[in-house]
Amino acid sequence: MTRNPLFTHATDAEWRDWRWQQRNALTTADALARAVPLADPERRGLALAEGRTRIAVTPYYASLMDPEHPSCPIRMQVIPSPEEAARAPGDLEDPIGEETHRPARAIVHKYRDRALLLAVDRCTVYCRHCTRRRITFGEESGFDRAAVDEALAYVRAHTEVRDVIVSGGDPLVLSDERLEGILAGLRAIPHVQLLRVATRAPVTNPMRITGDLAAMLRRFAPLFLVTHFNHPKECTAEARTACEALVDHGVPVENQTVLLRGVNSSARILGDLFERLLTFRVRPYYLHQGDLAAGTAHLRTPLEAGVAILDQLRGRTSGLAIPHLAVDLPGGGGKVTLQPRYLLGEGEDERGLRGHWLRNYRGERYFYPEPPGRDCTCPYEKVYYRDAGGGAAAPAVAGRDRREGEA
Repeated sequence: MTRNPLFTHATDAEWRDWRWQQRNALTTADALARAVPLADPERRGLALAEGRTRIAVTPYYASLMDPEHPSCPIRMQVIPSPEEAARAPGDLEDPIGEETHRPARAIVHKYRDRALLLAVDRCTVYCRHCTRRRITFGEESGFDRAAVDEALAYVRAHTEVRDVIVSGGDPLVLSDERLEGILAGLRAIPHVQLLRVATRAPVTNPMRITGDLAAMLRRFAPLFLVTHFNHPKECTAEARTACEALVDHGVPVENQTVLLRGVNSSARILGDLFERLLTFRVRPYYLHQGDLAAGTAHLRTPLEAGVAILDQLRGRTSGLAIPHLAVDLPGGGGKVTLQPRYLLGEGEDERGLRGHWLRNYRGERYFYPEPPGRDCTCPYEKVYYRDAGGGAAAPAVAGRDRREGEA
């Protein structure tokens, strides 16, 4: 890729070193001004952010910024706007209600069988749309080893937790050894079946995805890496190499895009992004409606905008390229998904059959007749499953999985 002139002094070995990228992140208005000519609103936004929030942009990600256009989607994601300093009606410091579900300093436990482990409060790049600004923008103390040990003890004591998401901050700012210690601690807990690591590293510092890291993550399978591409401009050769290294090592990669006004809020941009991600072998998983994080109202779209975008994509690109549109409900209500309304209602067709009318992506109406009978019970269910306690069920015959010894 073409380097920003600010970094032409770096050797190729330095440029490819993820630690060099982290150490040399742009963290001040002066540094950003040397990378791109700042527009007046960007200068005002940076001045208002000084002393209030963290700013950091890796040299790699800074090199994606368009120096001629303040509306560049990379610039809009990392350079504060003056509007960020204002609080809009409905803004919340804790937009998705994590604090009321935080039984330990580094644990968020909103869903019965899933828990979020906050491994770190730092990122290589600080996104201006961050939902966890109260943590990643420096309003809390960091998560030390004691906090992580407490989190592991909590998961160990709660046998209902089978899925743990390691997040933060960005856990890939940690060394391989530190991250491996956390994952090993979780994998040693018998009831933890699934691990996820949430990171923007493939997007903002793809040099972080080394062969050693990918091999280490594979040892903790089943483990999914969840990343965060927001715009086709981020889909570089370096990002592709990072994603393919993970997949080639047996680590599935899924993507969660945030719908951002003026950045990616069109079907053309998002369709392009999702199709490119599929060529990286990355599955578009969620399109997130912006959370009500204080200072992000200028980046949020109306709910109907996301629904309309999905409606435009349906039938015009592969179903694999269409994610779920998710809204994380304010106050800790959890995620719900929205989609265009294809079910028009019940009725009869010209034959007098009862059923449902639906529309397709072209707006054409189709009739789906209901089958006879309403009983949807599965007679063999009680034979195959047996009560395993705590509301779980284990197969009673072939295919029992690995839960030997359960009563």
